[in-house]
Amino acid sequence: MASVDGVAKDSTVCSPKRQREALRHFLRSRRARLSPDDVGLLATGRRHTPGLRREEVAVIAGVSASWYTWLEQGRDIKVSDGVLNAISQALRLDDTERAHLYRLAGVNPPQSVPATAGQTETSRLQLIVDGWLPAPAFVVDRYWNTLAANQAARSALGVGAGDQNYLAAFFTEPTARARYLDWDKLATRLVGQFRVQAARFPEDPRFDRIARQLCATDHAFADLWARHETCDTAMTSVRVRPPGEESMRFEHLILALLENADLRLMLYMPRGAHISAEAGLRLVAS
Repeated sequence: MASVDGVAKDSTVCSPKRQREALRHFLRSRRARLSPDDVGLLATGRRHTPGLRREEVAVIAGVSASWYTWLEQGRDIKVSDGVLNAISQALRLDDTERAHLYRLAGVNPPQSVPATAGQTETSRLQLIVDGWLPAPAFVVDRYWNTLAANQAARSALGVGAGDQNYLAAFFTEPTARARYLDWDKLATRLVGQFRVQAARFPEDPRFDRIARQLCATDHAFADLWARHETCDTAMTSVRVRPPGEESMRFEHLILALLENADLRLMLYMPRGAHISAEAGLRLVAS
């Protein structure tokens, strides 16, 4: 055991052997939950264990029984996207399980289709950001379209819900440069973050369309986009001065939502102040 900052660290956690063991267990558990009737097969012979046999999964997936057995045994073999996709379909995996299988097999999961937030999910997102009051909070989708914003975000940051794109508004709204006191610094950061986001979905043409439109609309964005710089989503300081009010300083944190990785939760914490424990608990509970 190694130790980092006094915390024990198991050096084998991320080892290939540990990963192959996890792959073996995952495939066996997914196979065990299915019956021949579930996949349209006629059950034959006496079954000593529940679920499908390895040979049956191989037939449905269109691979050899030996190859599938090697995969489930955790042998160090090469796998392709096409084969993993066929196995995912054979085992009736949902999107989350499918991505998990790809990662355990050492392959990048296929790009997900942009998820859209329905009315029910939008209402839930609104409850989340309202739970962060009195500080600003809002939610954006994959393309930085604003899906929900609380009153503090609307008044202090000028964020609007509905069809507003936060990135486009930051560069094109006349009041944005006056509102954000460190506009140049923040602009560089936002473009770098958008560049990283676009790289996550290289086959999605909408990012290029958004970038081309903003390049044609705003010279500052065009200059920053041409630099091809990248930026992380670590916490950063933001100073704003809403029209007719005194300046405010926030710590800005970006979080991904576990239920929908396409969505980003933008939280602003007043500098030198603390969000109440009640507000924090409401946010976590939601």
